[in-house]
Amino acid sequence: MTVTRSMQSLAALALFAVAAGCAQAADNNPLAEHVRDALDRFKDVNVAVKEGYAPIPCASGVDGGAMGIHYVNGDYLKDDAVDLNKPEAVMYEPMPDGKLALIAVEYITTKGPASLENHLFSYTGTPNRYGLPAFYQLHVWAWKPNPAGAFADMNMNVSCEAAKS
Repeated sequence: MTVTRSMQSLAALALFAVAAGCAQAADNNPLAEHVRDALDRFKDVNVAVKEGYAPIPCASGVDGGAMGIHYVNGDYLKDDAVDLNKPEAVMYEPMPDGKLALIAVEYITTKGPASLENHLFSYTGTPNRYGLPAFYQLHVWAWKPNPAGAFADMNMNVSCEAAKS
């Protein structure tokens, strides 16, 4: 009986360590670190606005989680260039106090297949829920850990609940 409980406890501890290691690996991803280093200025949403980014409504996932409010730069979206320093979208989570917390960026191009520092972009065909032509995109969760990985679309730890209509 004691051995069985010890084994169960050890198994639970091992699962916790693996999960923590996965989250830590996402936080320590070199691309996410490069993005944080280059784009930390966007912690102030006013910087994004001054640099030509404009908000679109908060995007929630159908199965939970969210991507947050995207501040999109139309000029970068049109140029199809992939530049670490010029993401097409900067993503914020609306907080209960009304502030916006920087959580991620998104790189978008219609030219592909595309990659950034050896990370392949995901392909979104047409028709799609955005009403856009086919495109390639890469989310980089550089400021808020994502249990699904540093490059997943939705983050179960993000909510649009505090977004103002």
